[in-house]
Amino acid sequence: MNQPEVLLMGPYPSWDMQPLAQSYQMHHYWEASDPAQLVAEIAPRVQAIATSGHLGASRALMEQLPELKLIACYGVGVDAIDLEAARERGIRVTNTPDVLTDDVADMGVALLLGLWRRIPQGDQHVRLGHWKAGPMPLTQSLRGKRVGIVGLGRIGAAIAHRLEAFGCQIAYSARGKKADVTYRWYPTPLALAGEVEALVVALAGGAGTRRIINEEVLRALGPQGVVVNVSRGSTIDEPVLLKMLQAGELGGAGLDVFDNEPNINEAFFTLENVVLQPHHASGTHQTRRAMGQLVRDNLAAWFAGRPLLTPVV
Repeated sequence: MNQPEVLLMGPYPSWDMQPLAQSYQMHHYWEASDPAQLVAEIAPRVQAIATSGHLGASRALMEQLPELKLIACYGVGVDAIDLEAARERGIRVTNTPDVLTDDVADMGVALLLGLWRRIPQGDQHVRLGHWKAGPMPLTQSLRGKRVGIVGLGRIGAAIAHRLEAFGCQIAYSARGKKADVTYRWYPTPLALAGEVEALVVALAGGAGTRRIINEEVLRALGPQGVVVNVSRGSTIDEPVLLKMLQAGELGGAGLDVFDNEPNINEAFFTLENVVLQPHHASGTHQTRRAMGQLVRDNLAAWFAGRPLLTPVV
């Protein structure tokens, strides 16, 4: 019996590539010398795409695959997948929620600690021998800080739960007030920013949240405020953010995500008031293995005619 054929948009970790190759005939889009020719050759047979949050799947690609029935995404964000096109054609879409919630939430808190406790600067103070010349300047405590979370979904709620242990005063902004939480709700990020010392952005990406953290929001946060982003680079107006950080009009930023990753604006590299990560909030062995397993489980469920585990569309 012929193996089902799957188009893989980019490489997965080796622990996923091997079992995928055993179960399916995998076509590696990123390795093709002529990707368009590859797609044309396999179009009559491919029923599934395996992709990732940053690679996604475009309308144009879907239109070239008449037998496509499933797009399985490695990652929780599906903003790079044209969901409208998928709905129009009855193509199912899955992602990998929940399994990455804890690690991403941990990174959100770690970035806050890194900013306020100046952990990167402390590391350099020791490594460069500056400690011998005198103590490092005092830093800010996370304890008791007023922190606003923009987007109180799974990840935002997990961040809030962690911050409770630090005695933080937590508020949030979301499309509507959550019935099951007691945190103070603000209808917009702007309203929230004026009341807190830090904003943690935990929104889904996409057109609806593009640059939702704009200059007005950042100015409301103020020169002592900090912003942390573990969502998508598109949710913050990055040129404005960079300009305000350079001018001292914003206290600091902890960023796991950027515009134009990985070719980010190198002006960030010279700033002392930022903590930077390479879009790695979910980057632990445990979480990445669980994400890959969920992608494989969704593929297996669809080809076996069983219900999908984590459908988006």
